[in-house]
Amino acid sequence: MRVEDIKTNVFEMFNKDWCLIAANKGNHFNMMTASWGGLGILWNRPVATIYIRPQRYTKEFVDDSDYFTISFFDQTHRDMLNVMGSKSGRDINKENYGGLHGRVQDGFVCFDEALLTVKCRKIYQDSIKPEKFLDETIGKHYPLEDYHDMYIGEIVEVIEQ
Repeated sequence: MRVEDIKTNVFEMFNKDWCLIAANKGNHFNMMTASWGGLGILWNRPVATIYIRPQRYTKEFVDDSDYFTISFFDQTHRDMLNVMGSKSGRDINKENYGGLHGRVQDGFVCFDEALLTVKCRKIYQDSIKPEKFLDETIGKHYPLEDYHDMYIGEIVEVIEQ
């Protein structure tokens, strides 16, 4: 499927439905729930943007890989998404959790249960800088000063099931 053929509301996909951000180190992978991100056009390419706090275990996997995926699920997987957002892969084996069937295929992490998977090749990474905030967002979202890293990935494939 072409990225231009995505018909789902991107704002609802991230904010309401949530997603799993996943990446692998070899044959092992980790994922985390996210509700912040976006899809768009940058540098004349279709891109996805994700944000990961420095303490998240998934960040190690995204940093180590050239690729990441963003996978969206229906509401029957809400409990699983809650766990993936509140538990660390350092403490539980997320690969085999909640009836998910995940695998590493051609360098990407894919889940059989995902309604939509966006495969991305990393093209940019930077840390959110507190001095660049122009409003009260910094105090509201960063009381621990654990500023996200932002990743921009070129969308190389979209899979809809």
